Amino acid sequence: MNKLSTPHVGSGPAQIGPAVLGASSFACADVLSKVVLIDGADVLTMSAVRAVIGLAILLGWMQLVPSRAAFGRRETWIALGLGVLFAGNVFLVFKAIEAVEVPIAILTYFVYPLLTGLAAAASGLERVTWRGAAAAIAAFLGLALMIGAHPTTLAATGILAALGAAVCRVAILLVTRGLLSGADALRITWYSLLSSTAIFVVVALATRNWQPPANASGWLALIGLSAAVTTGLLGVFASTVRIGPFRTALFMNLEPLLTTIGSALFLAEVLTPLQMLGGGVMLAALVMFQLRK
Repeated sequence: MNKLSTPHVGSGPAQIGPAVLGASSFACADVLSKVVLIDGADVLTMSAVRAVIGLAILLGWMQLVPSRAAFGRRETWIALGLGVLFAGNVFLVFKAIEAVEVPIAILTYFVYPLLTGLAAAASGLERVTWRGAAAAIAAFLGLALMIGAHPTTLAATGILAALGAAVCRVAILLVTRGLLSGADALRITWYSLLSSTAIFVVVALATRNWQPPANASGWLALIGLSAAVTTGLLGVFASTVRIGPFRTALFMNLEPLLTTIGSALFLAEVLTPLQMLGGGVMLAALVMFQLRK
């Protein structure tokens, strides 16, 4: 067996399920984060509260479904380090959404599937065939068409934040695949959330920052956002271990599509025919990549 091949043993629901779960969960988080920001919360407060609630949710889950997999000191320290990257990823995504229009922020952030493929190939973790590369490019172009980005309206702060978030996501995917292959995804998620939560709480206390949502609807959205991000993170870690970082990143292109649909349903943002066409192109590219031999 080629050592460079993706750790892929099939293309059924059991293999791609975690990636789809991660994408749909993060899509829910995208929509809910917009609700929280509209309700008056700031990014640091939203990030800190989300982290604390998410950690509590995961702790309860671990009590119900305890992990029996071995998880040594090395894996623990690596997972804690991933939490630093995850804190940067979450904070920068929220900052991008705050600074620019949500579709622009998401488009810029979603350069990470292409970056993941290039980095995985360069590091020897995976071999990216020409069909895989073509699928990644087609997915990105379909995404760009779907969200209808207008570069003339961009704000530099939002774009830099989205690019920084993309770099953090690439690092998370590659480190998980390269150093935590076969490790328990639940434990990875726990230690990552533990360190990221500590970062947000310490920074919030040090800066005396507290600007929560103004209404009950905003708080409900924040609780839902916390649960969605926790579930999404667990799905991404589990998927990266099962099918590799490049394929996981490609399936995560479902996130902006689902976010756009959710915005249309719950935020009265209407999809145009051009956006629907772009979404179709993106999904077709993902299917092509999944079925490639």
